[in-house]
Amino acid sequence: MISNKTILIAAAHPDDEVLGCGGTIAKYSKENDIHIAIFGEGITSRFDKRSDADAKELVSLQNQSREAGEFLGAKTNFFFSLPDNRFDSMPFLEIVKKAEEVLEKIKPEIIYTHHPSDLNIDHRILFQAILTAARPIFGNFVKEIYSFEVPSSTEWSFQKMNGFFSPNVFENISETIEKKIKCMEIYESEIKKFPHPRSAEALLAIARRWGSVAGLQNAEAFELIRGIR
Repeated sequence: MISNKTILIAAAHPDDEVLGCGGTIAKYSKENDIHIAIFGEGITSRFDKRSDADAKELVSLQNQSREAGEFLGAKTNFFFSLPDNRFDSMPFLEIVKKAEEVLEKIKPEIIYTHHPSDLNIDHRILFQAILTAARPIFGNFVKEIYSFEVPSSTEWSFQKMNGFFSPNVFENISETIEKKIKCMEIYESEIKKFPHPRSAEALLAIARRWGSVAGLQNAEAFELIRGIR
């Protein structure tokens, strides 16, 4: 069990935090200070131009993210509104600076973020930015970094990107899986109907699949990227 820690969930888009580790957030939020940082604005990549996106939809999505964080028990939410699915269009250093900003503000001992093999370009770049910002120089406070999978991104790379998701840490979320699914329903524009990976049925199937791997009813899977004892 994790207790009395400061934990950062670094996600590229609103809903990634729920998809990747919503059950774990709900599990640990009572005994730890959990903070969620959403780096990208979301949805604007669905338009030819970012300016074509409805500003009200973006505000609504951000409000849904705040509601989701509160529902799971997170202490705070940070939003950086970087261009959706266009992280590769901006200087990498700017993204690293955003990561350094939130790390310096909350000083997390544990970070959960994306896996570098995801199909989504923003996920891959954010992983690299987080790893850069949390590099283990003397006095660094980050002791553990975990990567999570995001259904409809991690598996859709078909293990043809940089490596593949190889989880070696499993969190028992049997008591919080229902809360994770209900939380995902807050994201009205993001939850889908089965057989989409972001459907309630698929999320339950994924939790049971990883649970079966670890001898549990339901689990979220993570790959330990770095651990300092």
